[in-house]
Amino acid sequence: MATRTRARIEDLYNIPENGKAEIVNGEIVRIMPTGGMPGRASVKIVSSLYNHEQKHGGGAAFGDNVGSIVDLPNRESFSPDAAWYTGNVESMRFLEGAPALAVEIRSESDYGPKGERELAAKRRDYFAAGARVVWDVDLLGDEVIKVYRSTDPETATIYRRGGTAEAELAVSGWRMLVDDLFK
Repeated sequence: MATRTRARIEDLYNIPENGKAEIVNGEIVRIMPTGGMPGRASVKIVSSLYNHEQKHGGGAAFGDNVGSIVDLPNRESFSPDAAWYTGNVESMRFLEGAPALAVEIRSESDYGPKGERELAAKRRDYFAAGARVVWDVDLLGDEVIKVYRSTDPETATIYRRGGTAEAELAVSGWRMLVDDLFK
């Protein structure tokens, strides 16, 4: 009987074709590329965060496929769709620690009971690793942005079309129009 070798952070640097992956439960979990709508939404959120960074500082905006190293019993890394990070960004290596704001934009596979369970588990991991706010972005539903905070991780503040979303606790003073995700 062969025993599996636990994946290491170094293994993430060697994913074929520089693919997106995370380490969960000691294994490399490949993350499939996303579609047009989620990809565009990620760019719009990162652009808005970057504009906030340029005007106010206090952190750095990051787009899709930037890895964060964490030290949890069941998870060693994250790769959110968009993020606001307040630690050291002057390295070619992965970021150390969870982002203050982690944004997860739903892809087709993130719907239904299994998708809901997986997203809830990932949110719990983000908070256990030190994230202050997690956005769950659902471009197909009426509740477009659900904002979860570390102070009450099971309760979401919900933003719909026509509203203005925020990420207080993580990105002070930043606001984004929900409708901007659809332009």
